[in-house]
Amino acid sequence: MAFLQITWFYIIVFLLAGYAILDGYDLGIGILTPYLAKNDDERRVLFNAIGPVWDGNEVWLITAGASLFAAFPAVYATVFSGFYLPLMVVLFGLIFRAVSLEFWSYDPSHRNMWTRAFVIGSFLPASLYGLALGNVIQGIPLDESTDFMGTFFTLLRPFPVMVGLVGLFAIILQGSTFTAHKTSGDVQGRARKSAVAAWWGVAICFTASVILGLAVLDGVASRWPAWVFVALVFVALVLVRVYLKKGEDFNLFLSSSLILVNLWGLVAAVQFPVLVKASNDQFLGMTVFNSSSGRLTLQVMTVIAMIGMPAVIAYSIYVHRVFRGKIELSGGSKPV
Repeated sequence: MAFLQITWFYIIVFLLAGYAILDGYDLGIGILTPYLAKNDDERRVLFNAIGPVWDGNEVWLITAGASLFAAFPAVYATVFSGFYLPLMVVLFGLIFRAVSLEFWSYDPSHRNMWTRAFVIGSFLPASLYGLALGNVIQGIPLDESTDFMGTFFTLLRPFPVMVGLVGLFAIILQGSTFTAHKTSGDVQGRARKSAVAAWWGVAICFTASVILGLAVLDGVASRWPAWVFVALVFVALVLVRVYLKKGEDFNLFLSSSLILVNLWGLVAAVQFPVLVKASNDQFLGMTVFNSSSGRLTLQVMTVIAMIGMPAVIAYSIYVHRVFRGKIELSGGSKPV
């Protein structure tokens, strides 16, 4: 039973890391669209870069949410009820983002409106994901029924806000590096400049979050795996600057992705075995051992995961391989 519980903890972390890498560049491109693209042709390039893959990327988030619901239903209930307002904002942001991508092509007379909807729909999830995660790490006030006892303003503490900024800048960096890899010319040049700015944002905010974490998280300094991932994040940051200087855009994107992988590794190292910490009483905290589903549920889910996860991974690899290469508007054609 303990093996199954631990396994599903790491499966969910893996799914969230995969989502951060894949949908991270979608969200990053959305946030940066007003800066990266100055006309409809350049916007078409950006939308063509993510158009064939963005909906498949979001499958990772759906799978992670479904896995949390099935493997740790009590945690799902506590988190989704406690973070109801920000999660509803995230949901509406994702909906507007999806709609705007489609209607930008089909409703030419309102392209400016759909572009703004795409930008806002990308910014809201990117800024709120990290805020929610930071609160889970620091802990939230729970009653004896593990219901959230605070308000929205309870979530706006310094450490969670800083974690939110780390996530936001990491997503912007991911979008910048992917754009640099997939485009050329002026758009690529702007993407490389935005990557430098986002790099500074990640480096400064991550350093600040580590310092704040040492101040507010009990016992975190003694968790040596966490320090390994902290070091790996800084190594990945150095690689980003190296490949930026060399102009090796694919390796630049891989290095940015490595930052996200190590950030999620750090989260797992800091959290395990806790899933949701109770800031008011440590005994009310929810762990992988006291909040999971039963043995049969976890066994059935493991069989499904052994079939489904390789299929999702294979599809992601396949679709990115099919649509690899630079995005160009052939023959100088205008967007339709």
